[in-house]
Amino acid sequence: MGTWTSRGLRGSVLEEMINRTNESYLARGLALIQKIPTPITPINIDKETRHITLAYFDQKSTVDYIGAVQGIPVCFDAKECSVDTFTLQNIHPHQVAFMENFEKQDGVAFFLIYFTGRDEYYYLPFRDLKVFWDRRENGGRKSFRYDELDEMYFIHQSVDGLVPYLEPLALDLKQREA
Repeated sequence: MGTWTSRGLRGSVLEEMINRTNESYLARGLALIQKIPTPITPINIDKETRHITLAYFDQKSTVDYIGAVQGIPVCFDAKECSVDTFTLQNIHPHQVAFMENFEKQDGVAFFLIYFTGRDEYYYLPFRDLKVFWDRRENGGRKSFRYDELDEMYFIHQSVDGLVPYLEPLALDLKQREA
């Protein structure tokens, strides 16, 4: 079990941008995507502010988001990376297992990665993550490099600050049909 002791969560800016994007998609009737909260058990609560100051994670969470896009079940996780090498330590075996099973049920699983140093967003299809994951499991690199990524899945951020991931999702669906 992990312990949480900070009021500022890593990735909260990315998460907020994705939440706003999901609200926009819902308002336009394009998708229904829900943020999955991480279950915690509070240990210490500040009596004045009623803020949790210490808590334990109850269980391993699966993914950050789950829902449907035009009738297609989707699930994804959001990750931030400050350098050009993404360590696979940031992805947990139970997440990979969940996504693998999700795809076996004809769902689409992916990661949204924000390369903060480059201010670039990337849609990583699960099948591509699985190549990197299997390479690691077979004694290879424990990470993947920015230059190993498929150019067509980079996301062009919109001027309104949203992360339009439906465009690369459509490309992903076309690749599955080919």
